[in-house]
Amino acid sequence: MKKIVYLIVCSMLVLTACEDLDQAPDNIASSDSLTNFGGVLNAAYYYQQAAATPMAVMGDFRADNMEMREAPYTDFHTFNSNLTTSMGDQFFAPIYRNMYKSILSANNVIENSTDDTQIAEAKFLRALSYFKLVIVFGDVTVNLSAAPSTTDTSILVRQPKEEVYNTVIIPDLTDAITVLDNSEISNGRASQLAAQALLGKVYATMGNYPNAEAFLGDVISNASAAGVTLVSDFSEVLDDGNSEIIFATQKSTTISDEYDFSEFTVWYGGFEDKALLPLNPDLITAFDDAGDTTRKDLTIDDDPTQLKSVKRNLGLESDWIEIRLSDVILLYAEAINENGSDTAANTLALLDDIRTRAGLGSLSGSATTQDEVRKAILDERRLELAFEGQRWFDLVRTGAVDAEMGQTINSNYYVFPIPISEINSSDGVITQNAGY
Repeated sequence: MKKIVYLIVCSMLVLTACEDLDQAPDNIASSDSLTNFGGVLNAAYYYQQAAATPMAVMGDFRADNMEMREAPYTDFHTFNSNLTTSMGDQFFAPIYRNMYKSILSANNVIENSTDDTQIAEAKFLRALSYFKLVIVFGDVTVNLSAAPSTTDTSILVRQPKEEVYNTVIIPDLTDAITVLDNSEISNGRASQLAAQALLGKVYATMGNYPNAEAFLGDVISNASAAGVTLVSDFSEVLDDGNSEIIFATQKSTTISDEYDFSEFTVWYGGFEDKALLPLNPDLITAFDDAGDTTRKDLTIDDDPTQLKSVKRNLGLESDWIEIRLSDVILLYAEAINENGSDTAANTLALLDDIRTRAGLGSLSGSATTQDEVRKAILDERRLELAFEGQRWFDLVRTGAVDAEMGQTINSNYYVFPIPISEINSSDGVITQNAGY
């Protein structure tokens, strides 16, 4: 049963967006009048919903898995400045403003709640929000206050992403790990395992593979005791509440968000007129080249008249999976390979359970050099995690953008444009990314 999203009707009475800067929405109930911050914490969870569709579109449609078919949305594939005007309001503004709303709600809990578990959950959500902001936009504004100044615009100056990682995301997740347990892991709430997994992914994204290996290894070692195991049937990997999910943002048609008119399942299913027949044929080729008929048949409908996702055509009640166990296993293998911690054969053997589930044999022995193993793991991630919003961010993290996309892409376009509305609202204090 989804236990968070259904508390949101009351929670949404706590915080609301202001008409000006989204980093500082007004409080209806001031923090000093509240004694129970559960509703504010639920609001921090709620705002994650609006990130699902943008993350899906940026993760798969920007990469070589899916395609926009209608101008000007075809700008998504041309890697130039046109994204600033053609679709900023539809994709970039909603994730930007809702992550800052989640952050503000989390700040309120962190500053004012006396419940250690609530504070730890809030720190997890603040870290998750900033991680999404950093991988999407690069340098971002940092607000760690429940009541930021409404007159001092200097606080809006974007901070280097490395500083955001080191002064906000990593400390928040470290704190969350020390407090949280795994008792709520199946209920859509933050857990110790989720914080460890996210921190491992953060370190991998930063290129700090020694720390990534340590935290991801802890997740794998502790998963079974927390009730997290690979599902035996690949068709179940996206089922709500399955045993493989470490953390998911819960969705429901009973609660409205900014994308309830066109959720990620609509885009992947080919029901959005901007992306009819959205499947990139290159993905079909990738499945075929790997001999991966099981995952192919359960992931895509490659009928020439359809070209859509089967895997993500689960309906509007489908939760958005942020982290699942196979993702962690693949990242762990990536970290071991980058660190040179084991032989190529042993590193690739870590993928055996994932591949066996897909009806495939071991990759052990198929690659010998670090580069070959890196490519094998990246290819495996593409097929295992297709339509889960991972592909573009995987390409950027591993330095494989040009090789996989088949063109030379200016690194300015590894991130996305800051919403024009935020730049204008700040009188230019918030600046635009280079290239846009």
